[in-house]
Amino acid sequence: MASFLAQKAEAKCPVETCSNHTGNVPVGTKGAYAAFGKTAIGNQRWKCLSCKKTFSVNSKPTARQRQASKNRLIFKLLVNKSPMARIAEIAEVNTATVFHRLDFIHRQCQAFTADRERSLITLPIERLYISTDRQDYLVNWTTRKNRRNVVLSAVASVDNNTGYCFGTHLNFDPTLDPAVVEQEAAAFGDHGAPLCHRRHARVWLQADHDDASKRSLRKKPIGGSLDALIDDAYAIAQSRDDIEDPEAPNDDEKLPDSGMQTRLEYTLYGHFLYLRGLVRNVGKWRFFLDQDSGIRAACLAAFHDEIRDRSCDAFFVRISKGLTIDQKRKAIEKAREYFDETASIHPELDRTGVVRLLIKERLKALKPKGKWNDRWLEHPLPTMSEPEKAVCHLTDYGDYDLDHLASLYNKATLHGVDSLFNQIRRRVSMLERPIHSQGNAGRVWSGYAPYDPAQAARMLDIIRTAHNYVLVGEDGKTPAMRLGLAKAPLDYGDIIHFG
Repeated sequence: MASFLAQKAEAKCPVETCSNHTGNVPVGTKGAYAAFGKTAIGNQRWKCLSCKKTFSVNSKPTARQRQASKNRLIFKLLVNKSPMARIAEIAEVNTATVFHRLDFIHRQCQAFTADRERSLITLPIERLYISTDRQDYLVNWTTRKNRRNVVLSAVASVDNNTGYCFGTHLNFDPTLDPAVVEQEAAAFGDHGAPLCHRRHARVWLQADHDDASKRSLRKKPIGGSLDALIDDAYAIAQSRDDIEDPEAPNDDEKLPDSGMQTRLEYTLYGHFLYLRGLVRNVGKWRFFLDQDSGIRAACLAAFHDEIRDRSCDAFFVRISKGLTIDQKRKAIEKAREYFDETASIHPELDRTGVVRLLIKERLKALKPKGKWNDRWLEHPLPTMSEPEKAVCHLTDYGDYDLDHLASLYNKATLHGVDSLFNQIRRRVSMLERPIHSQGNAGRVWSGYAPYDPAQAARMLDIIRTAHNYVLVGEDGKTPAMRLGLAKAPLDYGDIIHFG
């Protein structure tokens, strides 16, 4: 996950026996190299003064590209809900060129983001209020003989205050060859060993996936009230063989043909460990997590030191997302009536003060839920995006006073990550929500969905960069500006020509 952050090695003499090569003397060092003109495409040529070898250094990211001027348009169309075929039509290039440019734009996004995010290690941040959730994406089948989809999940963490997304990580590794891994797994006896003792424990092997599909007890929430949704989530988690593993493949799903699907719990743990390593100068961490036992376990494990020294707290947040507009308005109207009544009794309090007062009243009568008697509080003032919301403090040591607790409960929201996921669905054609067909036995085929899971992973990186640095909010600022990683909104061309 963090490999893109590594600094690129500086160019040096390519002759392995040369002293400038073995001594790692970088190009441009006075007395070691001399400028030696430029290539036909404008790259600088150098002469090594030690071995007299001449060589060029690629200084232009768009070197050897024909019609490089169309990169900005293609980038813009990729994050504005345009299918690949339509991008080719609008940009007047062939489809193969669009896919090649997608790979190029992805490399530029990663290089640009890495350059900015390396400063997060030392950037002082007083508090982070991070919302975390995951979203599923569909990959189309590639042959009519096996009409099963690949279903992958991406976990994302977003700062609620600035909207900055620190990472979107898909449970997929494009660098692995399934045939090689299956052969190694057989040689090392992975199939007969407990999962945690395997050489390839983090990826799905075909036999394990087939077995899990046959035994799948996947259930969907029954719906109904917010209380019922919370209870049902606990029941589903307890029905699993591994309560921390939210993944349960069924007969309609298959493994990717290229690359390998990582087990979701490994992706979740990696995601939180990545966050902890990326942002290190934080006074207080506040995590607001979707009610998911895997997300909970990964967060608490990765940040256990910070939780124990009380610089980190985590909360479950559960929201009723299936309500109609009329139901949302009714819930908000009912809550506002009680809010207005309380406000009239306490005219000395502002809006935030009234909300905190209502929260403190409810803190005295929390509802225990699930096997672990987690104590849930129903938020007293819902919004249209979160019309019914319940919050559970997962790291309650009993050392906070009511005012402090009320402030934390009031800040509990999934708004940041939900906004990002809505943006992904609305802006990235290949990651939009698929439409199920009754006549297809529950299987789904989408004309816009990718056939290669690696394309989905690349698009998640691309839209993250655009979201953080290019797209502005109502205040005219990007998330990167609010966080302190940029001074102004960037243009798509700034990222294309970076480096």
